[in-house]
Amino acid sequence: MPSYTEATAPGNSTGVTATVTPLADCTSLPGQPAPAVRPSTIAHVLVRGTSVSLDDETGKAFVTDCARNIEGLRSDWELKETWGLDEHGWAGLAENASLLDAIKIERERRIRSGEAAREAAQQHFAQAPSVLNEILHDQTVSPRHRIEAAKELRQVAGSGLGTSGDRGERFIISISLGEDHKLLKEFDALPRAPQDGEAQ
Repeated sequence: MPSYTEATAPGNSTGVTATVTPLADCTSLPGQPAPAVRPSTIAHVLVRGTSVSLDDETGKAFVTDCARNIEGLRSDWELKETWGLDEHGWAGLAENASLLDAIKIERERRIRSGEAAREAAQQHFAQAPSVLNEILHDQTVSPRHRIEAAKELRQVAGSGLGTSGDRGERFIISISLGEDHKLLKEFDALPRAPQDGEAQ
């Protein structure tokens, strides 16, 4: 609590005293509100009951999942379940300024690199077989469209890793442009003439 002293001005014959408040002991001037205390920057996040730095691999993975959550690629429930967040920990994320800044930077990076669009396209494409199946079995759809749906389903069914050899060999040229930017070019390999002794 601040201390107060009473003093009489020299030559003051009226007997009026003044109350002096030492500024060193005060948090604010009389009649003015106390200055706001800025919270310290938090560079960690509590996941799975452990304080994790945002700079290590686990922290970066958590930031990326938070960015996916904002993009609609991961639900709140999935994020809580994956990282062991209870309701208190979930609510505390909004108070972590460093985490919010890191998520914003990660979202911008994912948008610039096209990573966010690719992941969104993959999720939407995963629903394509169900849609094609509905078209295939819908008796009200024209036969032409049902046949096209069957062709698309066959192509999707045959695009797994086990049939990659049917597409022929391919080679990819990757050029790094810096700052997570890459230029990718994919080409079909030219057929190679069989050597002596090789099967046609």
